[in-house]
Amino acid sequence: MIKPARATGYLAALFVMDILVLQAAVPVAMRLRYVLPIGRAVLPEWAALLFYAPTISMHITVFAIWLICFIMASVYTPRRVAFWGEELQRLLVGHAAATLFLAGVLYLAKVELPRLTFGYFILLSFALMMFMRAALRAWYALRGRSAVQTLRLLIAGDGAPAASVIAQLRRHTWPGLELVGRIGECAQCESEGAQPEGAPALPSEAPLPLLGTLAEAEAVIARVQADAVLIALPRDANELLAMLVARLNTLSVRLYIVPDYFDLAFFDATIERLGVVPVIGLRDPAIDGLQRILKRVMDIVIASAALLLLSPLLLLISLAIKLEDGGAVLYRTLRMGENGRVFQMLKFRSMVINAEQLQREVNSSDDAGNIVHKRADDPRVTRVGRVLRRTSADELPQFFNVLRGDMSLVGPRPEQPWLMDRYTPWQQKRFAVPQGMTGWWQVNSREESPLLYLHSEEDLFYVQNYSLWLDIQILWKTIAVVLRGKGAY
Repeated sequence: MIKPARATGYLAALFVMDILVLQAAVPVAMRLRYVLPIGRAVLPEWAALLFYAPTISMHITVFAIWLICFIMASVYTPRRVAFWGEELQRLLVGHAAATLFLAGVLYLAKVELPRLTFGYFILLSFALMMFMRAALRAWYALRGRSAVQTLRLLIAGDGAPAASVIAQLRRHTWPGLELVGRIGECAQCESEGAQPEGAPALPSEAPLPLLGTLAEAEAVIARVQADAVLIALPRDANELLAMLVARLNTLSVRLYIVPDYFDLAFFDATIERLGVVPVIGLRDPAIDGLQRILKRVMDIVIASAALLLLSPLLLLISLAIKLEDGGAVLYRTLRMGENGRVFQMLKFRSMVINAEQLQREVNSSDDAGNIVHKRADDPRVTRVGRVLRRTSADELPQFFNVLRGDMSLVGPRPEQPWLMDRYTPWQQKRFAVPQGMTGWWQVNSREESPLLYLHSEEDLFYVQNYSLWLDIQILWKTIAVVLRGKGAY
């Protein structure tokens, strides 16, 4: 039998404990309203009139609401709760959504439930569920075990696809993943030594050990006790892939297949049918449905509030720019948006009036031959502009782009069209989502390089792992980055 990749016992225990906590919190909260000296005193003879006695329907309603909201918040999804911090975040999001849901149900059903009773239930149940999670993880730790079961992963393949997969797994690892080694066709080909043209440099770690050839796959799997095999073969190895899958299907291991990684880069590809033909959707929107609606609502609300609150500052900046050289206040530049759509991005002008004509004079190249078009000592930057850039205030007009729908608050930064020929096919996946004012790269490695196409892997991480909560985290981190002036010039 295939061994599970995660400790399902941990999640099963959480599920049972959550049910017990929620069901117990209902009558306890009602009792607390009666005994605690908070709020208006309740006389014993009033209790029957003021309190809604916990009934079967009440317990079923609470169970159903929390189950739905917790599933939507991925509270019981293994890879989403591997990290303790993320588990608490998802618990909070799911609990908050369930709280609003329950409040609406009680209102529509006209249930007379004291507000303090409702508050006691919400606070008590959340505190107990959080405590149970901490206690269960501590119990696992005391027993020398992890809440996340180790997945021993064997990589099958040579060349660029295997190299790319190994690099990504090492760069964005998660608890419980152990790369045990690699099998391939060529004993002289170290998978981490090969990479596709235009791909980012791979980490300088020790190469993943080559444990045997593809023909020896069964023996290697048994020897290293692999739980799963990830097959990363080139696109021209279809026959070899089919034969390998057929052989490994007889073993008790999980099988994963990664197509030619940098050429196709399947992010959330969908498996569906066109009539009776099974197909894989490659161009489905990376952010769709409810997620896109919520993202757009957040963009409109925050951008509108920001423009309203910052309007005095915007007027002062406009006046300062105008007084310095009499030129235009705003700088309009063409940028590539979602799915390659070109739009005019707004910024406060921070350079001299004829800055574009002087662009070639300040361009330089790095050691790898990449054109560097942005530098800290750019002579074209004005005195006011230098202050604006250091504080990132030159980006504030982009809130108007957000309101118009050209951009989002969070996403990969819009690229200049003239640099698009630098992007390889795998890098262009960064344009599968709305481009943003700030993003994952900006809050993690902003100071490293102004060349966006050299940081596509960071943007692809955002595309692969998108959630509304990730957007909120990036916005929060952006505040700290801006205050420190990190990478701003």
